[in-house]
Amino acid sequence: MDDHSDPLDLLTKRLEALERRVCALEHPSETPNTTVVRPPETAQDVERPPSALAGGAFSVFGKAMIGIAGAYLLRAVAESTSFPKPLIAALAIAYAMLWLICAARTRAYFSTITYASTSALILAPMLWELTLSFKVLTAVESAAVLSAFAGTASALAWKRNLASIFWIANVTAATVAFALSIATREMTPFIAALLLMVLLNEYAAFRGHEQSVRPLVAVVADLAIGAQFYIYASPQNERTDYPLLGTVALLVPSLTLFLVYGTSVALKTVFFQRKISAFETLQATVAFLLFACSVLTCARQSGAIVLGAICLLLSAVSYATVIGIFCRAPERRNERVIGTWSAALFLAGSLLCLPTSSASLCLAVAAIVATLLAVHLNHPLLQFHGAVYLIAAAVASGLLISAFQALVGALPGAPAWSAYVVTVSAVFCYAARKPCRGEVIFEKKLLDFVSALLAVSALAAFLVAGLVSLVALEVTPATHHIALIRTLTICATVLTLAFSGSRWRRIELTRIGYAALVLVAVKLILEDLRLGHLEFTAASIFLFAITLIAVPRVRIPERHLGL
Repeated sequence: MDDHSDPLDLLTKRLEALERRVCALEHPSETPNTTVVRPPETAQDVERPPSALAGGAFSVFGKAMIGIAGAYLLRAVAESTSFPKPLIAALAIAYAMLWLICAARTRAYFSTITYASTSALILAPMLWELTLSFKVLTAVESAAVLSAFAGTASALAWKRNLASIFWIANVTAATVAFALSIATREMTPFIAALLLMVLLNEYAAFRGHEQSVRPLVAVVADLAIGAQFYIYASPQNERTDYPLLGTVALLVPSLTLFLVYGTSVALKTVFFQRKISAFETLQATVAFLLFACSVLTCARQSGAIVLGAICLLLSAVSYATVIGIFCRAPERRNERVIGTWSAALFLAGSLLCLPTSSASLCLAVAAIVATLLAVHLNHPLLQFHGAVYLIAAAVASGLLISAFQALVGALPGAPAWSAYVVTVSAVFCYAARKPCRGEVIFEKKLLDFVSALLAVSALAAFLVAGLVSLVALEVTPATHHIALIRTLTICATVLTLAFSGSRWRRIELTRIGYAALVLVAVKLILEDLRLGHLEFTAASIFLFAITLIAVPRVRIPERHLGL
């Protein structure tokens, strides 16, 4: 019996297990913690067939082709005389807008691009033929349609930030507007449409929306305004097929373009403390240049004075912004860009508004003011502006030419009073600068060197002119007399520079003295020896030799001065 107990127990357990399974199958809700094990899904059950994806793209393309077919049908109806062409034109425009709305309503990115492109492909050729071939739409009406197309696209793309719709609509509208402005010879309506698109793009960029299409729209607007300026600047008999436009009509487009970008830059940099971009810098400059050319062309008599006054006003506002706001900001790009614009506007305004002598006086005063502010505020940009104004004043007053002729060329006549004013300004600006000590940036050394060189050259030239005038009281100065006077003046200047440069710790004066020594050596070869008067040549060589010996003695070594 014991031998058969184990098999019987095993059989009993198996029967009980089978009964439990049958009971579980018959009453699944009564069986707790029942786990149904499912076989794993195969790769064929998980993988989607490629035809599903391809089918979606084919379906979108098919719908787009139906849209193109509808456009051709409308064109065929327009060619017939059954229906009035204005009604067909309105239907065609609405049909193109409908596809734009469909592009905004779809959720798929590919469908959005396809439907928006379909709308553009329907509108562009249709508007071209309605304007040029069928003569149904005037230039003003076509420009209004393009403005409505761009505005509708901006409104539809705004909520979901659909960059593709915004991009396609703006590219299409800008390109068609520029082409129709050339083809119809009526540029003003299409320029107005382009300016509206520029405004929409700037507002979208200001609110942080799509910005990549901004440069393209801006370039098209620049080209359209530039083309209008070029065409209407030509004689009237060469543009008989273009309508006559008054001064205001020619000035408004460029003024509007400048106001849009100027306002955008001002709001972005001043009120919201954002960094100006390279595109905004370039485009604002181009817009102002277009406006300046328009003013100079349209108002030939008073245009320069009006433009100069505008430049001076803008320069004053820009300088106030730089000193009051940007000099304390951690971001330096806005300061550099607006500061450069300020200097350029002041230079242009001074030269356009004022006579030459008055302009040089104004620039000399500006150099002094900029230098004093730079020293007081420790502002390197203003130091650079002071040097630029000083050089511009020297050029406008004729000081540079007079100094060059007095030292190495034909002796000039009496300089203008403005040259003396600029010389005093140069001396004052250089004296107001702090001396360079230790490790100083190269730009500051260069600016100090330029202002010192201008002051020293002017003083040496006046000294030559004064000595020649004294000699003229006794004898008539000949070329060999003038050559000796120049050698004496330059050698005395070298000794003065060597001593004062080391004494006052102005190392740039010492370097200018060394450059003057080289000038004397070249002058001896090219002028004194060539004249053939041995006694005067010997005197010049003697002065040069004495200067070479005396310079190391009067100059204090730099290591003793901490330079």
